[in-house]
Amino acid sequence: MGRDLTSHEARDAESYRAFTKSLLSDLHALERMLDEGMIESGIRRIGAEQEMFLVDGGFRPSPTGVEVLERLGGAPFTPELARFNLEVNLDPCELSGSVFSDLEQAFISRVREASEAAREEDAEVVLTGILPTLSMSHLTLDNITPRARYFALNDALNQLRGSAWQLRIDGVDELLVEHDSVMLEACNTSCQVHLQVSPDESAAIYNMAQAVMGPVLAASVNSPLLFGRRLWAETRIALFQQSLDTRSTELHTRELTARVQFGDGWVRESVTELFHEDLARFRALIAEPVDEDPMAVLDAGGVPKLEALSLYNSTVYRWNRPCYGVGNGVPHLRIECRALPSGPTVVDEIANAAFWIGAVLGARQEYGDISRMLDFDDAKENFFAAAKLGLRSAQTWTDGQSHPAPRLILDTLLPLARAGLESYRVAPADIDRYLGVVHDRVKTLSTGSRWMMRSLSAMKDTGTRAERMAALVAATSELQQTNEPVHTWDPAPAPGASAWRPNFETVEQYMTTHLFTVNEDELVDLVAFLMEKKQIRHVLVEDNEHALVGIVSYRSVLRLVAESGPHSGNQPVKGIMERDPLTVEPRTSTLEAIELMRSQRVSALPVIKEGKLVGIVSERDFMSIAYQLLEERLRDS
Repeated sequence: MGRDLTSHEARDAESYRAFTKSLLSDLHALERMLDEGMIESGIRRIGAEQEMFLVDGGFRPSPTGVEVLERLGGAPFTPELARFNLEVNLDPCELSGSVFSDLEQAFISRVREASEAAREEDAEVVLTGILPTLSMSHLTLDNITPRARYFALNDALNQLRGSAWQLRIDGVDELLVEHDSVMLEACNTSCQVHLQVSPDESAAIYNMAQAVMGPVLAASVNSPLLFGRRLWAETRIALFQQSLDTRSTELHTRELTARVQFGDGWVRESVTELFHEDLARFRALIAEPVDEDPMAVLDAGGVPKLEALSLYNSTVYRWNRPCYGVGNGVPHLRIECRALPSGPTVVDEIANAAFWIGAVLGARQEYGDISRMLDFDDAKENFFAAAKLGLRSAQTWTDGQSHPAPRLILDTLLPLARAGLESYRVAPADIDRYLGVVHDRVKTLSTGSRWMMRSLSAMKDTGTRAERMAALVAATSELQQTNEPVHTWDPAPAPGASAWRPNFETVEQYMTTHLFTVNEDELVDLVAFLMEKKQIRHVLVEDNEHALVGIVSYRSVLRLVAESGPHSGNQPVKGIMERDPLTVEPRTSTLEAIELMRSQRVSALPVIKEGKLVGIVSERDFMSIAYQLLEERLRDS
């Protein structure tokens, strides 16, 4: 989001009017620079931004970003929204020669620097689109990076939304959660690629970036898991859009645009149209005083920074976003590709970047104006199909036909990408290496997402879900060190004997979430049936809003049968349930839960979050922990 803010205190209406005036002045100044030919032309540069996760010894998020950043000394490293994320910005370089292998070495060097600093804080760097070990308890404001701009963004989005975020994503599993802050966005990390464009070609190249984004994403997916659920091949796309969606369901009859978006149509003449469209659709989230008068700077022969436009643009999230910047005193335009995920390795990321850049440039040379050959709705459908299904998606191309993604990539887009890179005299060795990685990945259908899903399938039910997620991250961390592309990876091994301890620290890591519940007016016979068929000792009682009202234990059922005879099952559950049972929260530590069960002589604890029933832990779960501890002590002895 650029420079930090001076304060995250709420701005009044006058502050927003002043910021809007600055924003309009910036747009007028940009138009003037375009009219006067001040924007740089005739050179093609690329750049990149690497986002990364920090994990602890148990491969769970490590909120040490502030401390790690201090050790790194700042730029080119920058903070991210959450304390468990970091970002590094790489210098732009001209598209020619060994540009991609140079970029790979720069990535490796910077990631190594971050890793060395992280280890000083007992943490490690992991490159992945969504960290599999993330849980809802990591997404509290306790873990927001203490910078004014992040608090301001959270406050502004909450004010616009007016209610909690409802996140719903359907895949192999279904995820339905509610959250009350911007921290859901912190689940995503990406490897953002920048492509500099000249003003007269900006519309054509931006449109082509949109057109190829679907198949390029299909080959690059790396984020199939969120909170342990198997969702989209690139779940970041759905998560990011929903986590920053300020639209209200009460306005269902209006055609409101999501703040995170692919777009609604082709650009006609210039990418500046996108700035105009965004300003018409989205109010400013943050109103920061801007001292610069861009017109006065231009009149004096200078180059304005357009600070208001840059700040505003950073809060409108197009998957391909136009950007204005100044390098060495010269203003330029670039397209920022935000859809590509972080990881699995640096070489995979550079391969993704080379594929996207080459495909954009090569397809532009081959097709010219793509808007005359491909319907925009098809390009948009391609993008979301790729996000959901990866290489299993179908992609519509310029012939109007739907093609399997691997066939379109191998037969059409990779040859176009090669031609595009060759036209800029990119070193043949670089072209062969990085497009070869994409070719082999697609040929073997071995994306990062597919590796994770195959690994989980191979683990079956070994360990708890938390342990399996940790095993995935552990394998990712180890294999990333080799920098071998993901299509060469063996599946992640199942959780080892020593993997259990970090995954039993809090109740949410091992609580049962597949619950069998009844209503208080239902028959005791139903409770007995569930206990017998599902081999459970406790049945929870909830109302229609999923609020806990009681719990029935097998002892209560046995006692009822002993006292009332064989027809006792005809009674309602409310007659034998324990009302207002002891409960814990997902973030309750295991030791606290054990002490509560011991002191209060209960054998199960319902888990409640914000008044809703979300799980249960029982003495059986704690016996499993005790067994693991005993096994560990026997091995040590």
